[in-house]
Amino acid sequence: MMCAIRAGKRGRSVLLLDHAKKLGGKILISGGGRCNFTNLGASPNQYVSENPHFCKSAFSRFSPQDFIQLVEEHRIAYHEKKLGQQFCDESAQQIVEMLHSECIAAGAKFQLECKVNQITRDEGYTLETNLGTYHCDSLVVATGGLSIPKIGATGFGYEIARQFGLKIIPTRPALDGFTLNHQDAGRFGDLAGLSADTIITTNGISFRENILFTHAGLSGPATLQASLHWNSGDPVQINLFPDLKLFDWLMKKKKEGNKSQVKNLLSEVLASRLAERFCEVYYPDQKQMPQPLPDVSEKMLEVFCNQLQAWTIIPSGTVGYSKAEVTRGGVDTQELSSKTMEAKKAPGLYFIGEVVDVTGWLGGYNFQWAWASGAAAGEYA
Repeated sequence: MMCAIRAGKRGRSVLLLDHAKKLGGKILISGGGRCNFTNLGASPNQYVSENPHFCKSAFSRFSPQDFIQLVEEHRIAYHEKKLGQQFCDESAQQIVEMLHSECIAAGAKFQLECKVNQITRDEGYTLETNLGTYHCDSLVVATGGLSIPKIGATGFGYEIARQFGLKIIPTRPALDGFTLNHQDAGRFGDLAGLSADTIITTNGISFRENILFTHAGLSGPATLQASLHWNSGDPVQINLFPDLKLFDWLMKKKKEGNKSQVKNLLSEVLASRLAERFCEVYYPDQKQMPQPLPDVSEKMLEVFCNQLQAWTIIPSGTVGYSKAEVTRGGVDTQELSSKTMEAKKAPGLYFIGEVVDVTGWLGGYNFQWAWASGAAAGEYA
């Protein structure tokens, strides 16, 4: 829709084809139904791609402030939740209606429940669909990735790219929960629903947000962020006490004569069920665990504290495309012009949004890429 708005304003004849029954399915479910439509801090630094510089051109020409200006022009009330994240006060439906109305004003037309069966190229492109045959000079592919198939996600965009000889960077679920190995799932699965403020680190990238224990593993904002940078077999390190030097804190309690058990002291700074479980699983000498703090070995206490401030897991995987917010990988950016989003091997063919190998952090970053890449293509398609 963003691409259609820009192209329509240039006087282009624009038709949007969508196999879905209604517009903007992913917009409607985002942000708990309130749509985290952009992030004030969006820059190339928050995106993962084989070519991290590719997105710079589009972002330089369409910023978060540009989208916010459009939101304000339509008098949509919004607020910043945290960390630059912008949400509608009321409903994500407002964003869909805004984009739809802008498309109509620009002269763009819509054809929903339209399934494309075949694409051929001669002088321009011919699309054979269940609703008839369409011809166009420019074909823009904005089909998204594989994430959340229940709202219609497919790999169709990748099929089009391959048909015209474009390379695909291998895809996988991202912004997704981690599943734990059998042993760890047995240790922590019954803690489902408990959360903790943490610093989570993988491959040298750290995030400070909550993790959420699930029956199968870990979720929550920090986990989803880490999953974008995680590769199979990589360790994930979690600091369960990001505001404390835990050993120093407990030693101070010890010197003050505090006679509480370690698990009870941990319950002051961690959910009591989590505190108890981590003691059960990781305390070096279970015979010492029930003892009052003054009787606990300092060396043993230090080992335990280090374990909790660098709790390391090796996930067995992620939950998968059914829950993943986005798809990492996609059409290789080396195949596209960063200025126009046009395929170098197929003039008149453009790829924008999630189908391209540009994937952002959680928090409005992927919508901003959708708007920016769509606007870029719309100026040339």
